[in-house]
Amino acid sequence: MKIHEYQAKDILAHYGVPIQPGRVAYTPDEAEAIARELGGPVVIKAQVYVGGRGKAGGIQFGDTPEQARAAASKVLGMDIKGLTVEKVLVVSKINIQEEYYLGIILDRKSQAPIVMVSKEGGIDIEEVAAKTPEKIIKQPIDMRWGLRPFEARDILARARLPHQVIGKGGSI
Repeated sequence: MKIHEYQAKDILAHYGVPIQPGRVAYTPDEAEAIARELGGPVVIKAQVYVGGRGKAGGIQFGDTPEQARAAASKVLGMDIKGLTVEKVLVVSKINIQEEYYLGIILDRKSQAPIVMVSKEGGIDIEEVAAKTPEKIIKQPIDMRWGLRPFEARDILARARLPHQVIGKGGSI
C-alpha cells in the first residue's frame, strides 16, 4: 500500500507526532486560500507516489499567498516520472537546521513494517540508498507490540542522530 505524504502526516498526527500545519489543495485558488489561513511562508509539495519530487521541481516555496498560488500553478499538472500532479500539500515553512530521513515500509516477505532512519535526510535519500545503503538503518517492528520507546531510541542512536533527537524519539 502506498500513501501520499499528507496521508502519512495525518496518521502521524493521530498518534501524537508533531507535524507542521497544512492541507491539500487541488487548485491554485485553494493553495492561495490555505496559505492565507496559515499566515506566513509556505511550501507547496506535489503529492505523487514517487521519490525525487524536489529535484523534479515538485516542491516550491511561497512567501505570500499570491506566491503560493503561482507555485501551485507551476506544480499542478506537472509530470513527475510519468505521474501527473493532481494535488499539492500546502504546509507552513519551517526553518530547518538539520534534516533526517524517516520512512516506514511494509516488508512483503515478513509481512511486517520496517522503520528506516538516516542522518542523511533531504532530497537525495534515493542516492544515499543506492550509493551508501549502510547509512540507512532498518528496524523491523513486531506488530504485537508496535515500535516501543527503547527500540525507537536504539534505531535513532544507530543512525548516529544527535542526543537531543534520540531522547525525543523515544517519547514520540
